[in-house]
Amino acid sequence: LVDGSSYLYRAFHAMPDLRNSANEPTGAIQGVLNMLRRLHKDYPADYSACVFDAKGKTFRDDIYPEYKANRASMPDDLRLQIEPLFETIRAMGWPLIVEDGVEADDVIGALAKQAEREGIKTIISTGDKDISQLVNDHITVVNTMRDAFRKTDDVLDIAGVERKFGIPPSLMIDYLVLVGDTSDNVPGVEKVGPKTAVKWLTQYGSLENIVTNADAITGVVGENLRKALPWLPTARELITIRCDVGIREHFDELIQQAPNKEKLAELFDRFEFRSWKRELEANNIGNTSKTSTSTPSLQPN
Repeated sequence: LVDGSSYLYRAFHAMPDLRNSANEPTGAIQGVLNMLRRLHKDYPADYSACVFDAKGKTFRDDIYPEYKANRASMPDDLRLQIEPLFETIRAMGWPLIVEDGVEADDVIGALAKQAEREGIKTIISTGDKDISQLVNDHITVVNTMRDAFRKTDDVLDIAGVERKFGIPPSLMIDYLVLVGDTSDNVPGVEKVGPKTAVKWLTQYGSLENIVTNADAITGVVGENLRKALPWLPTARELITIRCDVGIREHFDELIQQAPNKEKLAELFDRFEFRSWKRELEANNIGNTSKTSTSTPSLQPN
């Protein structure tokens, strides 16, 4: 399950300002497609989907009108790449999901929990730390859009979450409520950072127990905690991924289809992804002769 929205923004900001001869921006498209191509090679799966946020408000905006209010409007160069990217993802054979009224995280959570109930293990590919709250024996998070200096993916299984954050996945919601989520404009407890949150959760075992013992926590940080107590239930509601949302899809319908090679060739021509176009043509020849042993390239040009 791919958090397409997470990778779309990261690719847009990480990639250079690539353009084709018609001056269409293509950097975000290239970055996301690179990740998708690599993901299926490194993590083969029976079912898969690329999930994006829908336009418009979600139930979280109704709970807290300031939710994500700190985010700038989408740059035009990014907006122009969304529909061509969707078209290419579908041509690659990936099921693509956009559900109104909820976020990609909620759709991913609902599908992962469907699979878990059937005893099926799930890999979630994202750069969003919030999804770490879903990690358990059946659900693992990987960050495949790594930078050039890391040689391995960030793999967050149960032990990986504990190494990275200092607490188990079962306490990730409590942790995020305490520290807040600046990217979504969800305040936490003022002046409480990761070290203090981990200290409290280690000492008291849960946010509920921290709240119960709030009067015993001294100093300015204790005062800030007590001031934040009325807000914490709302923060929890905003931060918790809703795995019970009603969605149209079921995980066992998400079987990758054969790529539409004619459409892909047309799109690769448009974007001027020349090496991918050559690879597509070589694979077509190889499929005819049954002699091809080519391996997908990660670089389109």
